[in-house]
Amino acid sequence: MPAPPKVKSAIACRDLTKRFGRIEALGGLTMTVPRGVTFGLLGPNGAGKTTSIRLWLGLTAPTSGKASILGEPLPPTAVLPRIGYMPQDLAVYLDLTVAENLALFGRLVGMTEDAIERRTGEVLKLVDIADRRDDMASTLSGGMRRRTSLAAALLHDPDLLLLDEPTVGVDPELRAAFWSFFRELTARGRTVVITTHYMEEAAKCDLVALLHQGRLLARDTPANIKASTHSENLDDAFLALVREGKVVA
Repeated sequence: MPAPPKVKSAIACRDLTKRFGRIEALGGLTMTVPRGVTFGLLGPNGAGKTTSIRLWLGLTAPTSGKASILGEPLPPTAVLPRIGYMPQDLAVYLDLTVAENLALFGRLVGMTEDAIERRTGEVLKLVDIADRRDDMASTLSGGMRRRTSLAAALLHDPDLLLLDEPTVGVDPELRAAFWSFFRELTARGRTVVITTHYMEEAAKCDLVALLHQGRLLARDTPANIKASTHSENLDDAFLALVREGKVVA
């Protein structure tokens, strides 16, 4: 099989809009996500973060506007096997073992049994739960289930990872471990998009996009956003942009 064509951006949006009745969940989003970076999609609840991910996955259709994912227009059916997705509500079956959960996901994305077996060992080692491989998911702690969900998203070695609030509710040690995984992935040329409302986490991203009420306030490096708003941290930068009513055109 020939290698997929190289595209400059992992994600490119132009005037992407989603309305639910009178509610505009995302309003005219125009931005790009380069390949091979950790990209933070930041903002409070209701900012449009999860809506963006659902649009990019083709789980919901835009009201208007366009986007391409790994070079494929919405819905990105042809490139879905190259995308890994970790939802905020963990998709872990409690009546299956850790390995059985991964095998189920692997079959859904068309992996061979040999590939599933090989990659299961690799990703469980990566997320540091190889010793829980044969344990029922129901016996795992919340943090271990989150590691299992991340392992499932990584199983097919995707080019693009979409992680919706991957560190919510986890302890500082696990959060640090996750960020170590993310850096390792981008070092291998993968693109990692993370939604979060933790501004201190955003500072670890290569690039961030600040969303507020479905609108893009800024998209740049954390350092540049802080400098442009004369802020010491991203929390203050976000508040300054909201006060100014500044929206990226």
